[in-house]
Amino acid sequence: MHLVKIHAPYSLDMKDPFLHLWYPGHDESFQDYPVSSWDDYGAVFTLQLNRNYFCFRFGERCFNQVKWERHERCYGQHLGVEVWTVSGHNEVYPQKPATVIGSTQELWPEVLPLLGENQFLPDTDVSGQGIPSMLGATYLTDGTTLFGFYHPRAAQVYLAGNFNDWQSPYHEQPQPEKFLPMQLYLGYHGQPNIWLLRTPLPDPVDAQKNAYQFVIVGGVPLNENQKPVKMAQDPYARRYGGDYNRNDCLVINPSAYQWQDQSWTTTPVDCLILYEFNVYGFTGQDPDLPVEIAGTFSGTIERIKEGYFQKIGVTALAIMPTSEAPTALTDNRLGYDPSGFMTIERDFGTCEEFRALVDTAHQHGLAVIVDQVFNHTSNYFNPLWELIQDGTPGGFYFSGSTPWGNRVATEKEEVQNMLIDACKMFIREYHIDGFRFDATHSHWMDHTFLHRLAYEIKDQGFKPDCILIAENLPNEAGLNLHGYNGYAQWCDAFHDKIKALLREGVFRDWTDNSPTYLGSIFYFSKDFYAAHTNNVINYSESHDENSIPFEVATRGDGLIWEPAKERKARLGLFATMVALGQPMIYMGQEFGVERPRNRVDLNWLDFLKKNHYYQWAAGLIRLRRRYPGLRVSGYHPQQEGKFDWLLGPWLGEKSGCGKNVIGWTTNPNGEPWERMVVLLNFEPYAVTVDLEFPLAGYWVKLADIDGINDLPPEGENNICDPTTIKTTGHFGGFLLPSSSGFIYKWEHAFG
Repeated sequence: MHLVKIHAPYSLDMKDPFLHLWYPGHDESFQDYPVSSWDDYGAVFTLQLNRNYFCFRFGERCFNQVKWERHERCYGQHLGVEVWTVSGHNEVYPQKPATVIGSTQELWPEVLPLLGENQFLPDTDVSGQGIPSMLGATYLTDGTTLFGFYHPRAAQVYLAGNFNDWQSPYHEQPQPEKFLPMQLYLGYHGQPNIWLLRTPLPDPVDAQKNAYQFVIVGGVPLNENQKPVKMAQDPYARRYGGDYNRNDCLVINPSAYQWQDQSWTTTPVDCLILYEFNVYGFTGQDPDLPVEIAGTFSGTIERIKEGYFQKIGVTALAIMPTSEAPTALTDNRLGYDPSGFMTIERDFGTCEEFRALVDTAHQHGLAVIVDQVFNHTSNYFNPLWELIQDGTPGGFYFSGSTPWGNRVATEKEEVQNMLIDACKMFIREYHIDGFRFDATHSHWMDHTFLHRLAYEIKDQGFKPDCILIAENLPNEAGLNLHGYNGYAQWCDAFHDKIKALLREGVFRDWTDNSPTYLGSIFYFSKDFYAAHTNNVINYSESHDENSIPFEVATRGDGLIWEPAKERKARLGLFATMVALGQPMIYMGQEFGVERPRNRVDLNWLDFLKKNHYYQWAAGLIRLRRRYPGLRVSGYHPQQEGKFDWLLGPWLGEKSGCGKNVIGWTTNPNGEPWERMVVLLNFEPYAVTVDLEFPLAGYWVKLADIDGINDLPPEGENNICDPTTIKTTGHFGGFLLPSSSGFIYKWEHAFG
């Protein structure tokens, strides 16, 4: 016989409940048991049974009817001889559930004044109820640490760390005097789901007192001892410890870092020139850096200090994922398999070193945008997997799958709170300027979440100038918001069409090199999805795409030769820099590197051989940075008088009719000296056109596919240069060589 004691809570709201029991597979074999006794928790049912596994539910008889509770539960001998239930769900606990002691709203005013500088205490509640969660480990100015953990189905949660010898009731040698039980509070939606504990034991600077995990009792899968108990990482952890098997979470004090970027303001969207790079790949093979910092945050810091990015002319660093990922560092390790949304990759350096990278970037005029992978998680080390068991695959934090891993349940408000908190934490504690969100198409990510994220961060004033970028392929207009304040999407139409034009054929079976849509992609893809130029990131290379030289060579024929590949690479970069919208290049593109997609290695010794290409590319990018005429922005620049077409396949015979030829003039602010003319020919042969320059006078050639010659003080160009066009407006018989591009700037009137 097996003696079992089952506790039912008072919250069942049954005055005279009974326990209805049956054995799986024997539905006819059921029994009803009356209450044996009552205690401070509720009704107690004491059973003596022959079998050690059964199912049960509670009911109450009212006249000739039975009022049933909605949950059915199962008991197994592995749970022990005494178990507890709750009214909210079907968990059966081997330990008495905690009692709610208050609400997080009541505790918030006590904790808030103890925050240090540049420190974030999680408070996002997209439901609008204003519930602060205070999740994670927050080191306070009085020397205590507040620990917070979200779990709506646990009976008890314990804090365990090296500061209490990892003690809990489930330690191999329990020491009750060292247990650190967390207290249950009313949290999201006024429900008991947030566990908090404030203790003076941890010390962020003492490696013997700064590691922790949570011990969860109930609401988790059975462990190797057949107990519903789990030692788990903190979803809000800022960093994991050095042991890659244990992956302990570390208490971090973000206020310890002394920032020097007080005068920095985030770069406006229309001034962005993005440089996408991977921390490991960017300096991993750099022969000029000490081995110990190559491929780390510190290696990138050295390159920033040397002025590398300023020489190129970019205005923003678009850093590929910096969050912890389990895969080893290699030349094709991209980091898009996150193990924590708030952690910093251990292999790149410390949290302080990442802060130093951002600080240094700001002091050198560079915005910093980090890649957030919120659509899926790693399939290997995945702390969220089955962290909250709710009967669905993977548990509460997941819903379905993606081609890259388990799909994060971005449609759930509590998950949205966590992900928005992650962004707020990076803004407050790392001074990040903005984010690029990976694979945000509505197939993989809930767009209500993205709208709420923009609202919480920008509209609510947390960081109104935060830069929000989405990889949303194919592009969807729903992320434009009001246009100027919407997400800047990686422009699929621009990339694919440019690749098709450069390879002189079809790209990926869906985009051809016909003149169709040529004007559209250069006019910020307004016909496709964009409402404002701010909604567009134009690129011809990225981590996820073949480089131009590699791609065009797949066409075969004459495009396999180095001169042809280089010319096409130049034309691709040229097109990226002049198109309306914001340009982005991928690391190595400034050297015309040839490589397949998903590679992050840079061979700096080989690059030195392409210095001529680098000088041309850097000069072109600096033109974009310098001249407003190459950064025209707005909802409809043509209607606003800032832009007009000169050449296009839809225009007359002398203006590019039916050919892959495009050209326009810009008038960004009404000043004649800011007016520019841009011309491109994607045909593999020369095309002669007639041009109608918008002003009479001297038009200085700043750039073509072969060279850059800027005006002083950046260069030595002037109206006496033989390439300057002197015109009263009409200029007939202009020759556009095959695969060519030109930039002209009005410099002086006649006389």
